[in-house]
Amino acid sequence: MHLKFQAQKIYYLCIKLKVMNMIRITKKFTFETGHALYGYDGKCKNLHGHSYKLAVTVIGTPISDPSETKYGMVIDFGDLKRIVKSEIVDKFDHATVFNKNTPHVDLAKELEDRGHNVILVDYQPTSENMVVDFSEKIKNRLPGHIKLHSLKLQETESSFAEWYASDQATQPPMGKQNK
Repeated sequence: MHLKFQAQKIYYLCIKLKVMNMIRITKKFTFETGHALYGYDGKCKNLHGHSYKLAVTVIGTPISDPSETKYGMVIDFGDLKRIVKSEIVDKFDHATVFNKNTPHVDLAKELEDRGHNVILVDYQPTSENMVVDFSEKIKNRLPGHIKLHSLKLQETESSFAEWYASDQATQPPMGKQNK
């Protein structure tokens, strides 16, 4: 009985002090994208595509003001969907991605001239580099009280790249790791 009373006191103290739990919210997306890896020594040097699956996880505290329309939510799933669709899905779905610093730029120009959706990026379009790019695009659009926790970009049923905010604190900028 005494422990139950103590737990209730702590609970109500937390509410009074507005101490809230950190909650992770995840939304999943799918899109079809083509790419080619210039200079790669395997099959992926050829133009090919994937049915990508992207899981976006954000972290924050649920809104505690009962007068707010999003009361009890970390972020409205619809708001997160709008951010990810506008920054990633709507741009990358049925597009072909090439590194603009390679001879693939000529192929990209030819495809664009023929009406194809082409995205030129500053990196080799691997899942690893794409997930880093996606993290920056999403972080820049999130409300200030929400943080990007992680991304999982699945390229095939058995292969994926993951990005975690907690892993980024001591990492050099993209492209500088192996030089």
